[in-house]
Amino acid sequence: MTIADGTHRGKEVLGRIPPDILVVLVLILSSALAFGLGILTGKDMVKAEGKDGFWIEQLPEKALPSTGGPAAAIEAVSLEKSSVPAATSGTYMASKNGTKYYLPTCGGVKRIKTENIVWFQTKAEAEAAGYAPAANCPGL
Repeated sequence: MTIADGTHRGKEVLGRIPPDILVVLVLILSSALAFGLGILTGKDMVKAEGKDGFWIEQLPEKALPSTGGPAAAIEAVSLEKSSVPAATSGTYMASKNGTKYYLPTCGGVKRIKTENIVWFQTKAEAEAAGYAPAANCPGL
């Protein structure tokens, strides 16, 4: 068998495959190849960092209410998600280390440690202390 015969035979086989199926096969094969290369690259990066590549992390257990059941699990998860501090000392809050002030309902509040929270009653107080309104906080 010569190279020309092999080329001719390959064109015959590809000619019998409908074009739509051929496109789908090429997409699947290229996706699988990209995934495999990503896995290999990830393993090489982990080896370069001196890690073994696999680890198990033990997360702290949250105590469920004594009633148990699905309702208790949902309550525990919703309590965990509601980590936004309540406005106990003012209307606006900021971080001691930051430059922006927020409403207690803003997303940026979640990143402020409890011990670093500074409260203000008005926008003027916050701005007088050197803070500016957060751009990603609606309502400021």
